Amino acid sequence: MMKDNCLKEFLKYVSLNVLGMLGLSCYILADTFFISRGLGADGLTALNLAIPAFSFVSGCGMMLGMGGSAKFTILKAQGKNEMCRIIFMNTIYLSFGFSLIFSASGLFLSDRLAALLGAEGNIFEMTNIYLKIILLFSPAFILNNVLNCYVRNNGSPDLAMAGMLFGSLSNIVFDYIFIFPMHLGILGAVLATGFSPIVGLLILSFHFMKKKNGLRLGREHFSSSISKDIIILGIPSLITELSSGVVMIVFNGLIMRLEGNVGVAAYGVVANISIVVISVFTGVAQGLQPVSSRAFGENDLKKTRKVLFFAVFTVLLTAFVIYGFIFIFSKETALVFNRDRNEQLQTIAENGLKLYFIGIFFAGINIVFSVFFMSVERPYPAWIISSGRGFAVIVPLAFFMAHFFGINGIWLTFPLTEIILNAVSFILLKRIRSKKL
Repeated sequence: MMKDNCLKEFLKYVSLNVLGMLGLSCYILADTFFISRGLGADGLTALNLAIPAFSFVSGCGMMLGMGGSAKFTILKAQGKNEMCRIIFMNTIYLSFGFSLIFSASGLFLSDRLAALLGAEGNIFEMTNIYLKIILLFSPAFILNNVLNCYVRNNGSPDLAMAGMLFGSLSNIVFDYIFIFPMHLGILGAVLATGFSPIVGLLILSFHFMKKKNGLRLGREHFSSSISKDIIILGIPSLITELSSGVVMIVFNGLIMRLEGNVGVAAYGVVANISIVVISVFTGVAQGLQPVSSRAFGENDLKKTRKVLFFAVFTVLLTAFVIYGFIFIFSKETALVFNRDRNEQLQTIAENGLKLYFIGIFFAGINIVFSVFFMSVERPYPAWIISSGRGFAVIVPLAFFMAHFFGINGIWLTFPLTEIILNAVSFILLKRIRSKKL
């Protein structure tokens, strides 16, 4: 297998992308840590209230980046260089359009958005500041996500990884400097977050210094039909970005009703670890995309299927290793987050880790299938999987399982959702294969 060029190419993209995604997930954990230490409960509350707006900005960047770069790679493999330039420039035009809307919202509507998200009293002012600055930095967030996808798809996955890692690292450094030595409070926290994509953009800019990179800014015409294709193809990435917040809100509410604050804290243990695990699977899936899109563009269906097989095999092997570790060391894992050695929290978290993470075997496959369908220009199956994982299946199932099976039912909601959507994924794949892609 190692002699297979397809496998080597796949491993190159996947390994670099997984490293980048791990860096991103660790930055999220570090960001939360610094804000909790420097600003206390009020800072965390303001952060949690503002996160949906940030997720939407980031999600729009991923939507444009993943949708546009997948289309770009297919056309590049077909030798349609002129269309590649049009796709790239239309993605840039869309990026500026979305950025203008978000920036205007930050200037004129941040206070209304803070109130709409439930901020009150002292929390309101902190949330308002966070929202205003995040929305004003939206051009940097969106362009960073877009260019990261294009640079990776244009043959520089190492540079794309460096952009993600150094952007994440800079956020951690800026968090410490702005919150502690400079005492800027919530303003410092949000400025640190805002500067990180600028660092990423500076690193990605090296790609455009190459003479034969195929990506150039130019005066290409704006096409509504091409822009529509980019958005449709990228919507699953937007749904994935937004849905995690929806699921967390629903799970928090249900667990609070069943087990109170201690139960919610135990879910926090599970959710924090889940962020890192899912980022690994997302890294595999995003590493699959450039290779499968290129093979599809070359009409090499054999290679397209092989890449999908490699990705599924990789996430299953990874899931076995991760679940084995969590199952054996569930006690020690929960203790890391259980500073006060609360026995109730420890028991709930240990049980939750063992039940909830059964779902990672199936979640990895679903994430891979969703990105794979998008990479071969089949957006609607990707929509079905993403929306099912994000809210359409998991949310109603959570209410049902909580009502009949209590806290264990909530833990098992994630595995059951992923199993259901695994079946849907294979049915969709069979239908697509019957049409020979």
